[in-house]
Amino acid sequence: MNGSNQSAGRCDEFHIAGDGIGLLGRVDPLLRRAPWIGAVLSVLATGPASPGDPPKGSAAESPRPSASLATEVTPQQNEAIARGLAWLSSQQAENGAYGQLSHYGPHVGITGLCGLAFMSEGSVPGRGRYADSVDKCLGFILDHSTESGLLAAQTSHGPMYDHGFAALFLAEAHGMSRRPDLREKLRRAVRLIVNTQNNEGGWRYQPVRNDADISVTVCQVMALRSARNAGIYVDKTVIDAATEYVKASQNPDGGFRYMLDSGGSAFARSAAGVAALQYAGVYAGEEVERGLEYVVRFIPPQDQTVGHYFYGHYYAAQAMYLGGDRYWQRWWPAVRDELIEKQSADGSWRGQAGPEYGTAMALIILQMPNRLLTIFQK
Repeated sequence: MNGSNQSAGRCDEFHIAGDGIGLLGRVDPLLRRAPWIGAVLSVLATGPASPGDPPKGSAAESPRPSASLATEVTPQQNEAIARGLAWLSSQQAENGAYGQLSHYGPHVGITGLCGLAFMSEGSVPGRGRYADSVDKCLGFILDHSTESGLLAAQTSHGPMYDHGFAALFLAEAHGMSRRPDLREKLRRAVRLIVNTQNNEGGWRYQPVRNDADISVTVCQVMALRSARNAGIYVDKTVIDAATEYVKASQNPDGGFRYMLDSGGSAFARSAAGVAALQYAGVYAGEEVERGLEYVVRFIPPQDQTVGHYFYGHYYAAQAMYLGGDRYWQRWWPAVRDELIEKQSADGSWRGQAGPEYGTAMALIILQMPNRLLTIFQK
């Protein structure tokens, strides 16, 4: 994608061939709370299955996790979510920011994740129990959109991390807010991601094309996928290059290394690597299967300490869900119960980047059965 493509207006329409979005991508995500509505829309958009359709789980068709099941949700989970959301809401600064309880200070990335946690409950700008919190998150991030498109507060460290999470939130909120500046600032944020992709196909901490790592790269891939879901044009070559970078980062054991020229496999970055492939549209194949088999070794509980716990489980839950019931039904009860056990008495979770970050990540995971964020829908 480049500036000329955007100015020509191509990003005003859906250009996601084969992604099965079409009609579904234009429907208010709140309507999707009712599984029967989603089923009807799916048939309207894609037509009923026929004998000529690709087999389930093939490279041509991604595995389809089952609809939300009653067994996915427990009373303890609902209580933990309610306490977590109440605590998170109480910590928001007057200007909408989160991050002041971390060593970073006000932070667009943490604010974006907190906004996603509220949206996972069903609140959106102008509607829902936490509508005001979502609106304030949106306002803080949009107020910190620069002319270049970079989303970053003055306290930003490694701004492309912040930018990726914040852009993902803007894309998820797109179409549900009356803010007149949202679409243009989201366009600029996407353009910045595209223009800073390096020759290997990835991204790094700074918005320059010098080098790349798997962790920052997956943040940008998720933001681009959500933006495409929202109708923002992203050239296929950008996603193809990112896909090749992620594939080249995989080790023989199925896990992923941090950079192409260094690093063994580890849980968090491997979960991120699998999720990056899935959001790039690669739902099946050797790389995905080997990656899922590596990540599933870390199913909770673990005797050893798992580095970057919340970051890793945030991506692992998505990878297992998109991997289909074979993985999801094993992973979900284990991570759900462990997160409930880890919750603090005040309703928060203590993450590596502070309690707001840890709480937002835990809430996004625990509310995945709601199937409300469009990035989780296929």
